[in-house]
Amino acid sequence: MPENLDELKPFIGRWRMTPSFVTDAGDTTNAHTSFEWLVGRRFLIQRWEVEHPDAPDGIAIIGLGFDETAYRQHYFDSRGVERIYNMDFLDNTWTLRRIGEHPDFSQRFIGRFDDDGASIVGSWEISRDKGSTWSHDFGLTYIKL
Repeated sequence: MPENLDELKPFIGRWRMTPSFVTDAGDTTNAHTSFEWLVGRRFLIQRWEVEHPDAPDGIAIIGLGFDETAYRQHYFDSRGVERIYNMDFLDNTWTLRRIGEHPDFSQRFIGRFDDDGASIVGSWEISRDKGSTWSHDFGLTYIKL
């Protein structure tokens, strides 16, 4: 159970992102994200830009949920999409998940930091049955700049 956001310090900085749908197509799309503290260190702000027509730019605000026992990520993107994900960061593994109600879909991301914190290798999965079965959506790798 998180008591504050200090354990999220490994995220801080600028990262190059490589989604698998870009590498699968042989594309050299420029994609990056950054994480920084909001003044007061009560929230972590993530911003990303992806120069690819299939991927939106966006911003996410990460903080403790209303009961302060778990993280929440509030996601907003350039398509006008807004979502709330439950988030964990345990044993160098970053997990985001949301269960969508019909006709929406559920999503989860599982990314693992390498031992020196210089990269995160993960993938997004999708479920159309409220999280009973999951299928691969796309891979996503972050390299710290």
